Amino acid sequence: MQRSFYDTVWERFDFVRADVVVEEPTTFDLSMRISFTEEYPYDYIDLVFAVLTSDGDRYRGKAYKPKLKDADGNWSSELKDGCYTFILPINKELRINDPGTYRFQIEQKMPITPLVGVKELTILNN
Repeated sequence: MQRSFYDTVWERFDFVRADVVVEEPTTFDLSMRISFTEEYPYDYIDLVFAVLTSDGDRYRGKAYKPKLKDADGNWSSELKDGCYTFILPINKELRINDPGTYRFQIEQKMPITPLVGVKELTILNN
């Protein structure tokens, strides 16, 4: 699952979603790669990662609030191609036993919207 924000901003209820078909019991080791530009105004990001069943019921959900900058406001990542990129662990050994279609969903819960400075978000299955 990948979402680019190069030509837009990330609105509060603009969920990043991907549907995943599970045919047999499966384990996912998920992480998120997310890129920011200098215009990103915060030293953290507040996200909720949820897995929903095909009926829309919440199967699993977790909030994440990783720090992106140190106490002096310096990014905790190197600038490359105009972006600071982070790999954030999401869920190790997420087990889905029942076949079906599941929706992986990310929601940003930042205080000011639209959120500027986020350029790309990708969910990785390691």
